[in-house]
Amino acid sequence: MNRKMVYFLVGRILLLEGGLLLLPLAVSLYYWDGGQIPFLITIALCEGLGLLLCRVFRTDNQLMFAKEGFFVTALAWLSVSVLGALPFILSGEIPNFVDAFFETVSGFTTTGASILRDVEAMSRSMLFWRSFTHWIGGMGVLVLMVAMMPNLPGRTIHVLRAEMPGPTMGKLSPKLKDTAKILYTLYIIMTVLELVLLVAGGMPLFDSAIHAFGTAGTGGFGMKADSLAGYSPYLQWVIAVFMMLFGVNFNLYFLLVLRRFKSAFRSEELWTYLGVILAATALISWNVRPMFDSLGDTLRHAFFQVNTISSTTGFSTVNFDEWPTLSRMILVLLMFLGACAGSTAGGLKVSRAVLLFKTVRREIRHMLHPRAVTSIRFEGKPVDSTTLISVISYFSIYIGLFAFFWFLVSFQPGFDGVSNFSAVAACYNNIGPGLNLVGPSLGYWHYTPFIKLVLAFAMLFGRLEIYPMLITLSPSAWLKK
Repeated sequence: MNRKMVYFLVGRILLLEGGLLLLPLAVSLYYWDGGQIPFLITIALCEGLGLLLCRVFRTDNQLMFAKEGFFVTALAWLSVSVLGALPFILSGEIPNFVDAFFETVSGFTTTGASILRDVEAMSRSMLFWRSFTHWIGGMGVLVLMVAMMPNLPGRTIHVLRAEMPGPTMGKLSPKLKDTAKILYTLYIIMTVLELVLLVAGGMPLFDSAIHAFGTAGTGGFGMKADSLAGYSPYLQWVIAVFMMLFGVNFNLYFLLVLRRFKSAFRSEELWTYLGVILAATALISWNVRPMFDSLGDTLRHAFFQVNTISSTTGFSTVNFDEWPTLSRMILVLLMFLGACAGSTAGGLKVSRAVLLFKTVRREIRHMLHPRAVTSIRFEGKPVDSTTLISVISYFSIYIGLFAFFWFLVSFQPGFDGVSNFSAVAACYNNIGPGLNLVGPSLGYWHYTPFIKLVLAFAMLFGRLEIYPMLITLSPSAWLKK
């Protein structure tokens, strides 16, 4: 393994993180809220460690393969999470390292699970940094590195493949750097558009920025104890629609920009995703109709909660933990399904679910008609056996790891099975709120430090699609050259 290249790229990531921390520093200077020194110290550490790694591990050997891509991805996300937790610790707003690490990992992985008991007591700059981590992690810190930093060595396609969500990762442009720039340009445009609509609806600029970051990254960190319940129906509709839009594969937006409307709108994954949202909204609306005064309120809350869960964002307008069992179970199923591949959302991804369904259907047909030759098609193209095997393998590991995390969390005393199950489901699928003791009106502060670390690593496994973390934590991977 080209270890020097791995550490060199991690150093470049830390340099980038130090630059990004200038934004919350500027917010702290503007509001003069006491966060200046913590941010300055963290910036100095990021830049210092980054420069040290880049200088010590600079190498002429620029070979980088899939293995190096997995290592770079996992180590970079762990590094930015540890250093990103320092402002919370140094400011005293989250003095405990495990709590600060949990909160920062939750931010970068766009999970939105929180250990804070009183979020409204936080300073403006810490609220900004907390939500800005969503925006950074939504499209990916490594994608941002490729888009912003010149002269990156090695075959960085392996880095993006290790970080981008979904069964496959394709290039929108022959040059990988151009692909990263296209993705971030679309990401920025959509974020700014949402921010403008929120400000136009009467939401203060700072609040709008916080919620635009949370929506774009499908993260869900807010700044109010009741999340979005206190905002107007217009603002709730805007955020609900944008949560749905950020759950769409960004490749389709690029096709729309190129005016290739037929290719964009015949996406099988897109229509499955929208169909699930429509069906879930209709069923939940019917189930919770007696709980609201009007049909309009019913549809708004049902549509919002379906999108906040399916896009794995985690905002809330009501305490859906008080809804009937049917509605709660639909939301739990949506936790696992997630949104589209190539989006900022977590979960299993709609494309994998479709391929799994088609694979099972083909096997049933083969049992009934052993001599029939059937192929699986997705997005109008035949799917090769390698892709199908990878999807089945991923699903098997996904279920096995979920059971493992659930087993570890079960050591927490005083928690019921539903709370622990939904806590793991919410963190592993990067959603945030769960049910019962980790419902939308509560949080994760009452878990022990060990369980918080378990859930933090569950977030990293889920956001990085398992393999980078699994390989990096495997001792045999470090021993092999």
